[in-house]
Amino acid sequence: MGRVAEEVAGAPHEAPFMRHRDLLYAVAYRTLGSAKEAEDVVQETWLRWSRVDPATVVDPEAFLVRVTIRLAIDELRSARVRREAYVGPWLPEPIRTRPDVADDVVLADSVSTALLLVLEALSPLERAVFVLREAFGYPYAEIAQFLGRGEPAVRQLAHRARRAVENRHHRYDSDPATQQQVTERFLAACSGGDITALIGVLAPDVTMVSDGGGFTGAPRKPIHGADLVARAIVVLSRQQPVGATVGVLPVNGGPGVVVRCDGETVLVMTLHLAGGLVRTIHVVSNPQKLTAAFEWPSSPAAASHLGSPPRP
Repeated sequence: MGRVAEEVAGAPHEAPFMRHRDLLYAVAYRTLGSAKEAEDVVQETWLRWSRVDPATVVDPEAFLVRVTIRLAIDELRSARVRREAYVGPWLPEPIRTRPDVADDVVLADSVSTALLLVLEALSPLERAVFVLREAFGYPYAEIAQFLGRGEPAVRQLAHRARRAVENRHHRYDSDPATQQQVTERFLAACSGGDITALIGVLAPDVTMVSDGGGFTGAPRKPIHGADLVARAIVVLSRQQPVGATVGVLPVNGGPGVVVRCDGETVLVMTLHLAGGLVRTIHVVSNPQKLTAAFEWPSSPAAASHLGSPPRP
């Protein structure tokens, strides 16, 4: 719950907040694409909640979600200004999810790095409406109250957001077994430095996007084509630090390749499949995105942050 919250443990505010904390984090992360920024938003929500009398709040969930989404919108606006000066491609921060999240296609897709990247093209308000409606199923009337907008305006925002996402978002393979098998084959080929085997799991038009934030030697432009991507991955595999360990873990709703060294995560790779082959690869090696964003090992509570089911 955070340092400030711990200082007032036992206060009447704590139980209602903790009951909805995972939901607030999930809303903030989907809106921002950043684990650190999402945590900051949830912490600020706690501070604001701690200043009100819980007995005067009829619906704590509505109050907390309203505060969270408005803070997230403000944070997203300032974050976009900072991202204009970002070195190389910007990718969402990877985060661990529960293994069973992959079994829910809608839920898994809502936290995939591919969708989070598409949501970057939306305006902050469009993104907030899309997240609240499509990921959590809030009714338009309630979303309007959260945002302080009229319901017709919210419906229009939702329509524009949905149309933009449909035009940009590729539908990747969603079968968990296929994703796991291909990811394991991919990792085996990487570990063995077998370019031929690696090309065998890549789509001919595969694209690899790397986010090092200027802190690592990550390519600053996307790499296209199975041959070039395979060779780049083999080179990347050979550059792993001495003593590094590599494994497949649930990341953003599906299996991901995670590299660890000296107790810290140094690289996270997510694969997006089409027709049983890897179509898109997202690689995050920016240490600022891996220290806070990707805990290891993740507690059940932390893993469930992004596993909150959509509302009925």
